[in-house]
Amino acid sequence: MRILLIVPHAPGGGGNLAPHLGIITLAALTPSDIEVSVIDENVENIDFDDRFDIVGISAMTPTVMRAYEIADSFRQRGVPVVLGGLHPSFMPKEAIQHSDSVVIGEAESIWPNVMRDLEKGKLKKFYKQNAFENLANTPTPRRDLLRRKSYLMFNTVETSRGCPFHCSYCSVSTFFGHTYRYRPVTEVIKDVETLKGILIFFVDDNIVGIPKRAKNLFRALIPYKRKWIGQASLTIARDAELLDLAARSGCAGLFIGFESLSQESLHEAAKTINFVDRYADEIKKIHDRGIAIHGAFIFGFDHDDESVFERTVDFVKRHRLDSASFSILTPFPGTQVYRKLMNENRIISKDWNIYGSAVFEPKLMSREKLLEGCAWAWKECYSYTSILRRLARPKRLWFIHFLLNFGYKQAIDKNI
Repeated sequence: MRILLIVPHAPGGGGNLAPHLGIITLAALTPSDIEVSVIDENVENIDFDDRFDIVGISAMTPTVMRAYEIADSFRQRGVPVVLGGLHPSFMPKEAIQHSDSVVIGEAESIWPNVMRDLEKGKLKKFYKQNAFENLANTPTPRRDLLRRKSYLMFNTVETSRGCPFHCSYCSVSTFFGHTYRYRPVTEVIKDVETLKGILIFFVDDNIVGIPKRAKNLFRALIPYKRKWIGQASLTIARDAELLDLAARSGCAGLFIGFESLSQESLHEAAKTINFVDRYADEIKKIHDRGIAIHGAFIFGFDHDDESVFERTVDFVKRHRLDSASFSILTPFPGTQVYRKLMNENRIISKDWNIYGSAVFEPKLMSREKLLEGCAWAWKECYSYTSILRRLARPKRLWFIHFLLNFGYKQAIDKNI
């Protein structure tokens, strides 16, 4: 039996930053007597004429329309297709229109059942997890199935899953059921020991979700002298021991969701852990440990007017954030924002191709101004002057931050 697992192309580029960990974990869970192939469409093309017994596709909302196209093409050739991931899990009745089966929720415990039913010729339409995964004994992902040199950061590792916070725009806590689970530190270290190269990208949604556990992980990493990048909440800056251990363990950069410079907007987003009046001090504490910051900001909250764009870019420049991203508030299925805007009849489109754009009516500006302002923020933040000024501060793995900034600039110049 031959199966193919696919990651659809991400719109707007950037899909070659790091490989999709979920797909190669499923590959590791596939029985050894089944031949498994993986294609990440962000770095290689799909041969639709190759013969497979089944195709599995993982999709989020921004990639789901491409996932449906791929699925339809294989099904026209008589190849059964299984869809999974965040969007199919939240919209299974939609996804089944383009597939033979839909996996709802985390796939690890479900995948062996799918394989058994396929062998029997009795594939079910829907498979749903009965309980959340225990992350102990997670198999080593099949990194050998990927093109290593195609990614900026190849070594992706998951140490925990979920987030203890419940921000209204985020589908993570809904998908993972408001849980925060983590792998045993000893198993994470065994995974690290298998990796080539110095740089690791920890894909956790919040690696410091439980500070005590994070400290144990960082202590265990120190002897390996690796450098790592991950995602964390600003709470890391409020625990000196935690922050020091992160630095000593090789933390070179953190993706941090600031989201807004308005405390009212943070309250609206249920981002209860962020306090605007602490931002400057928290940034300084992180920078003082030699850790770079990628700040994430969202435009379009009900308290945002047209001044939000300039204020946010000025903040990024003034505090010399090493990189930043700007997104428009998006009502992804499964989120509180989706339910709120649906109830208020403010969502103007369910064309998933344009999700990530302005698909709802803002309160204090027009949709056109929201789009224009977000595009302006990207261009202004990634001007040559801004890049050079922000990157002037010494930092670990400076070349990664350099490549990231100029990669953003190239994408902006091409697409905006």
